[in-house]
Amino acid sequence: MDLSATFDQVLLRFDALQAEFASGTLEPRVFALKSKELSDLTPIAGAIRTLKKANADLAECETIIASSDSDPEIKSLALEERVSLITTVQDLERQVQLMLLPKDEADAKNAILEIRAGTGGEEAALFAAVLLRMYQRYAEHRGWKFELLDMTETGLGGMKEAFARIAGNTVFARLKFESGVHRVQRVPQTEASGRIHTSAATVAVLPEAEEVDIHINESDLRVDTYRAQGAGGQHVNKTDSAVRITHIPSGIVVQCQEEKSQHKNRAKSMAMLRAKLYDVERTRRENERAADRKRQVGSGDRSERIRTYNYPQGRVTDHRIELTLYKLEEMLNGAALDEIIEPLIAQDQAERLAELN
Repeated sequence: MDLSATFDQVLLRFDALQAEFASGTLEPRVFALKSKELSDLTPIAGAIRTLKKANADLAECETIIASSDSDPEIKSLALEERVSLITTVQDLERQVQLMLLPKDEADAKNAILEIRAGTGGEEAALFAAVLLRMYQRYAEHRGWKFELLDMTETGLGGMKEAFARIAGNTVFARLKFESGVHRVQRVPQTEASGRIHTSAATVAVLPEAEEVDIHINESDLRVDTYRAQGAGGQHVNKTDSAVRITHIPSGIVVQCQEEKSQHKNRAKSMAMLRAKLYDVERTRRENERAADRKRQVGSGDRSERIRTYNYPQGRVTDHRIELTLYKLEEMLNGAALDEIIEPLIAQDQAERLAELN
């Protein structure tokens, strides 16, 4: 990757966009599109110019140091400044490269969270409920909106599956690394011998899709209504308000019974369906681009065990980055989840930078 040439291309494009806006000749239909492009390029162009200035200052220092005519005191100052400038240039280069990484178009979207109990029977169902609460509390910590779309409970405090919508700033960008198999190791309350059991739950985080992202033909849908049942349906056996939608071409089935209104349940079901179809298409495109790579973070692959929550030792281990934190309680109340998400984001950035260089 020729960084210098890339930087120059960015600056040329930025200057061209500024000239177009200054001319006042942009057609309304392209104004919004180019406004966004200019907005995205503004911080990058500023960082590149700062980097170019630092490189120029470094070159000047090198000239002073290499010159036999330089005053010894000035040369000494130049030597000191060079050390600082080398670090500055390296930091700025990495910063600009990160800014130039291809953006995941879904990063700015809200997310649909899907949690299902896996192996382990009732223990797995109880753990699935713990994970749902963890993400709800994490959303509260970040000031996001958490909305339960549908949940099937077991009656013993656990749940078979749950769907939630999380809305806020860069929700999907931060939660997309949570997709995968989450394993728990703990002693069940019903275990008289104190033996540790291992169970699991699967988490899927899907970018919420708008109608403009995914077009769904009504003729491709089979919509069934039924009476809400069990916890979550407070209006049990009164009206056929619960909605189940089957997307016939893909076989995807979604349902919602959380609202008293059939119209609202249908709207929530359609939101889940759009998210699932969008994720299928997004995964297909990602896999095409990454056919020769094994990187799974962010690709939608949920087959691997990604994290273990060990209650007896009070630890949480993320197996992708080999990070262990002895903060189980803080993790489960959402307060420490960023301590795993941040390193995962950093690793993803490092891997993508390595692919570009």
